Amino acid sequence: MAISRATGWSCVLASLAAFSAAAAEPRPEIARGPAQPQPVGAVHTVRQIPEACARLQGMFTGQAAAPYRFEAVRIDPACRPRARFVDAAQAQPSAARGWVLNDLIRVPNAACPSQQAVVRVWRKPGAAAPTRDGQGQTRLYLEQQRQAAAAGQLASLPQFAAQLQLEGEGCP
Repeated sequence: MAISRATGWSCVLASLAAFSAAAAEPRPEIARGPAQPQPVGAVHTVRQIPEACARLQGMFTGQAAAPYRFEAVRIDPACRPRARFVDAAQAQPSAARGWVLNDLIRVPNAACPSQQAVVRVWRKPGAAAPTRDGQGQTRLYLEQQRQAAAAGQLASLPQFAAQLQLEGEGCP
């Protein structure tokens, strides 16, 4: 089978465009393979973020209009977060804005192998950890923290955000 020169060049250009798009996305901090395929209607945990007291959960719905439902839920009402989970639409996480791609999770649809949910978890580092004293402990003193809060100089907390993207064709 012969390929015309024009078709050959278009194939080369298309593959270069796909390669450059993949190369433009930063490599995630956590490397993992695809998750177990999930059946339609089964709520599953995509990822837990204990620092933010949050769990990302999703479910394939089987509906063409909204094939995957995704949300962040609080793990425990008594949990004290050491980081904030923010809305990705408002935060617009990207490497250019100081965010780090923390995790890339691919969840295949068991009923439709050509479809998968792709969740990108972004992390924005907070302020550096407090320095340790002569005994090797980090200490925060209440009165100093009150004064810093009144002056608006409290250290920023790390932030997390998650984006959902569906890839592949939906099944009939």
